Amino acid sequence: MEADLSGFNIDEPCWDQCTFLGRVKHFFNITDPRTVLVPERELDWAKVMVEKSRMGVVPPGTQVEQLLYAKKLYDSAFHPDTGEKMNVIGRMSFQVPGGMIITGFMLQFYRTMPAVIFWQWVNQSFNALVNYTNRNAASPTSLRQMALSYITATTTAVATAVGMNMLTKRAPPLVGRWVPFAAVAAANCVNIPMMRQQELIQGICVKDRNHNEIGHSRRAAAIGITQVVVSRITMAAPGMILLPIIMERLEKLHFMKKVKVLHAPLQVLLSGCFLIFMVPVACGLFPQKCELSVSYLEPELQDTIKAKYGELVPYVYFNKGL
Repeated sequence: MEADLSGFNIDEPCWDQCTFLGRVKHFFNITDPRTVLVPERELDWAKVMVEKSRMGVVPPGTQVEQLLYAKKLYDSAFHPDTGEKMNVIGRMSFQVPGGMIITGFMLQFYRTMPAVIFWQWVNQSFNALVNYTNRNAASPTSLRQMALSYITATTTAVATAVGMNMLTKRAPPLVGRWVPFAAVAAANCVNIPMMRQQELIQGICVKDRNHNEIGHSRRAAAIGITQVVVSRITMAAPGMILLPIIMERLEKLHFMKKVKVLHAPLQVLLSGCFLIFMVPVACGLFPQKCELSVSYLEPELQDTIKAKYGELVPYVYFNKGL
């Protein structure tokens, strides 16, 4: 029996995005690391199905389950603004496999300066790619701006890590294990705004409830980027704060002293356990489609909206990125 698709909207999330739990369920679905392994042809099929569903011309016999699977693949691999396929490493579904390796090694190799510098550089290179891939694509970024952002964020992370390593040499070992998190948090405060500086300079595209573009707002951009910074730090915090405590105690055990070669793989595995939950939780802290009162926008934009729409548009909406 053919499914009734008359009331099905492929662009609507399956869970209520006005609630934190609904957003977490949504991001658990689209950040599923297994989607990284899906072949290109299947991703292309998903895009075709989503586009056909939008036009209301899905093939006869199509089931809702097929469309929901296509939507999951589409949301995980294609940019919400442009519809273009994102590079694999920059996708949020790659945060668990990519992040667990980098985080595990950052936490393991924190004692020597060359290792600290190398892994902070690797982490910021990864972050820069993720930030660029998940930006609000309505605001283009030049190669010069990307290069400047990358160099600034990497320098900040390395300088923070090296400086704190020197300051904590005489501190308890556990304090030294927390240095990578301090460096990551500091770099996130620089990397994300720098990589998305064009949004802060020119403003982010804001729309009405019917998705009609009505202007660009720098204030909306600042709110969206701040929320992303908070989300990224929250994503890293539990693993990078609690895991050092766990490892500090485990490494004192007799059998752990005999298998030092397994310490790094264990940290990578445990980092993955934290991230598989924290990626959707952190992404779900704030709605991806933000709502902002017109009264909070720049005065000139408020005047433009009121002159054109009167009081018919009390709120504007924008994609904050991830």
